[in-house]
Amino acid sequence: MKLQTLLEVLPFYTVQGEGNPDITDLKNHHEKVTSGDLFICIKGSDVDSHTLAKEAEQRGAVAVLSEVPLKLGIPVVVVHDTRRAMAILSDHFYKQPSRDLLLIGVTGTNGKTTTTHLIETVLNSAGRKTGSIGTLYVKTGDEIEESKNTTPDSLTLQQTFSKFIHKGIDSAVMEVSSHALYQGRVRGCDYDIAVFTNLTQDHLDYHSSMDEYRSAKGLLFSQLGNTYSKGSPKYAIINMDDPSADYFIHSTASHVITYGLNQDAHFYAKNLILKANGTQFQLVTPCGENQVSLKLSGQFNVYNALAAIASSYVAGIPLPSILSAIEEIKGVSGRFELVDVGQEYSVIVDYAHTPDGLENVLKTIKTVTTGKIITVVGCGGNRDTLKRPIMANVACRYSQKVFFTSDNPRNENPRSIIDDMLKGINQEEIEKYEVILDRKEAIFSAVSNARKGDTVLIAGKGHETYQIIGGDVTNFDDREVAIEGIKMRITE
Repeated sequence: MKLQTLLEVLPFYTVQGEGNPDITDLKNHHEKVTSGDLFICIKGSDVDSHTLAKEAEQRGAVAVLSEVPLKLGIPVVVVHDTRRAMAILSDHFYKQPSRDLLLIGVTGTNGKTTTTHLIETVLNSAGRKTGSIGTLYVKTGDEIEESKNTTPDSLTLQQTFSKFIHKGIDSAVMEVSSHALYQGRVRGCDYDIAVFTNLTQDHLDYHSSMDEYRSAKGLLFSQLGNTYSKGSPKYAIINMDDPSADYFIHSTASHVITYGLNQDAHFYAKNLILKANGTQFQLVTPCGENQVSLKLSGQFNVYNALAAIASSYVAGIPLPSILSAIEEIKGVSGRFELVDVGQEYSVIVDYAHTPDGLENVLKTIKTVTTGKIITVVGCGGNRDTLKRPIMANVACRYSQKVFFTSDNPRNENPRSIIDDMLKGINQEEIEKYEVILDRKEAIFSAVSNARKGDTVLIAGKGHETYQIIGGDVTNFDDREVAIEGIKMRITE
């Protein structure tokens, strides 16, 4: 595509230098630039890539998109906002690939990963060829790539959608974070279905208030469109039981489908039976009632299942096919994942890293545990500090023993993080907890304290296979460490 043809979708810009080169690809990382590329300069939190434009030129870039004039030997396209322009140009360059996909976006504080996994599995079972983008991975059919962010930048997204199309994929399910929405990473994404799971405290290190956090989430629904098409309808799938439900319902002009445990919802569950190895409930839909048996535990997974059922239904999957698929799903990596090597007590690894997420998991554990609940938990460094004391309070409220430890402390002092957490402990609960900074030692201690009928919860990192301390990233998998601790105790 010629540079001037690419730029036709921008309303205002100026060009420094002469020429109308052929653009073979778009890149926003200087080290990935090859001959014929347009290099897009981005002012990041750590690096301003305007300073790397010369190196991009040396690597073969034939033009540069910038927010300021630059002294280069190739055309420099100057715009006010390169992030916004990148989304527009990417959508145009890759021929608006999201329009050729059934695109489903899932947002909320908790449940995004599980819900996207459930939807993807249902679509696959119904014969749809799917791709998925989220915390765990980017999946193109059977091909899996490591995910760097829950939601990639707009250029990476359009490249991924284009890859999906070329691989014969017709449906894509993705997690959509509040950061991505606020930063405009999903501009240009033509969503058909947007799903809201829940809204609880998180990311207040980035968003100045819960109202701002909620507003960021609301962008997914306000961007669904303002017209109605019989051939390609847009749907907002809303958790009616969440206090923010009305806000999101009023944020969209699209068709609204609700779910929850409230009989006023379009899809709701009643007569819940929660067990250690699964959940049963009566599903009520506009099409009638069905008995559902999940292999997933906990009321929070009932909500995830309802969101997936409603989404799959409006995507055109028959309800019997949806239920048949969803009843066979055993779980998601690092989400209420049981670690079992034959011990007499239960060990569960879960990604719960918000107060609400931790409380939901502990409430579920409480219903299926005959003995003590022992919790290992910390909080991430360089993240929302306001949730730390709340996390500690929740852990002590629902556990008989708590080990406070390091999560991913990043560039913060691990002890300072725990000191923040301990501010949420009541005086009468001081005897409940122990501080062990070394996460491996904390997990070993929790396992060694467990007896028959007890449950050990290792919270916060879930599927992660690393730990970030300072600038170092080391291998660390809660599941592997738990297995090591259990086996060590068995052989003692």
